[in-house]
Amino acid sequence: MKRIAVITTIYRYLSHAQHFADRFLVGYPREGRWHRPNMKVVSLYVDQKPEGDQSEDRAKEFGFSVYPTIADALRCGTDKLAVDAVLLIGEHGDYPINEMSQVLYPRYDFFKECVKVFKEDARAVPIFNDKHLSYSFDKAKEMVDDARRLGFGLLAGSSLPVTWRLPDVDIPIDSELEGAVMVGVGGSDPMDYHALEAMQCMVERRKGGETGVAAVQLIDGDQVWKAGEEGRWSMELLEAALSRSDTPCGLTDEDGRTQNMIANGELQRLVENPAAYFIKYNDGFQATLLMLNGAVRDYCFAAKLKNETTLISTQFFLTPTPNVTYSACLVSKIEELFETGVAPYPAERTLLVSGTLESCLKSRHQGNVRLETPQLKVEYRAPTESQHTHM
Repeated sequence: MKRIAVITTIYRYLSHAQHFADRFLVGYPREGRWHRPNMKVVSLYVDQKPEGDQSEDRAKEFGFSVYPTIADALRCGTDKLAVDAVLLIGEHGDYPINEMSQVLYPRYDFFKECVKVFKEDARAVPIFNDKHLSYSFDKAKEMVDDARRLGFGLLAGSSLPVTWRLPDVDIPIDSELEGAVMVGVGGSDPMDYHALEAMQCMVERRKGGETGVAAVQLIDGDQVWKAGEEGRWSMELLEAALSRSDTPCGLTDEDGRTQNMIANGELQRLVENPAAYFIKYNDGFQATLLMLNGAVRDYCFAAKLKNETTLISTQFFLTPTPNVTYSACLVSKIEELFETGVAPYPAERTLLVSGTLESCLKSRHQGNVRLETPQLKVEYRAPTESQHTHM
């Protein structure tokens, strides 16, 4: 039975630590049956204990210890690494926010503490890192380089790429893409990260594999609508993406009517501060993320394949609280990493998205300028078989 150390910022109701660690404690639904991982949480380090903390109660109920340091948690109070895998969750908690609205979660610091133990004890184990690797691309790259150099499996990122899709579609591997639009909602860092990685898990399947990002620009306000009128992003793709939404706001909330939010003008009326993230890739492909708070409440995507008249579009399905079952989709991938030592999809995806988001936020902070991003030459191949959960 694999022994797991949980390293986290906080552990309370609806925190990411609770979503993920609880499933290793009690199991989770998987393919229509209750699944119990053949794994055991044996230790926990929690950085902050705000009101509602569940760490001590979980430890008492499930028979593991809460340790004062990360090294102690990895060694379970002994003098040698005593676990087979690390669940690292640096999300939620009271941490500083910088001038670009990035929450400075200590994921890199937690990770480096793990690496220090691996080096000292001459043994390394797989790590899952929740969401982006770091707010800093340089730190994120160091994390990936550490994993490659020491030879341990590293999985990271959002649950959106592995949740269900409505409809259950994908970009065929090695397709020639002409354009892509992602629609997202929520605040800038963290929710735009989810949307960017959902978009990336689709467009990385284009012909030639991923080559990295050459330039980015983030614009907001009325400039977003002007850019659409000028053809910088596709109205046709936006309409296709919005057609997959189950949560149109405005008139639909008022009396239940279905609506074309572009044609009837509701989109501009409802979205007070739209944002457009323009991502130009090294191979010339361009994708656009539109954050449209107020128009919808879900995440949808559309793309056009070369020489195809039918657009590919889908919704990344997010199930409601408190079960948040889409996080169980990600736990199944974490379990695969812990069992095999091999990540089911490359950490380079998360590395690229981490750096892309950082650069987009720099673009906004510097007055919505276009930024060249030679540092984001991150190359990898997507898995031939898509990793999302099927209906």
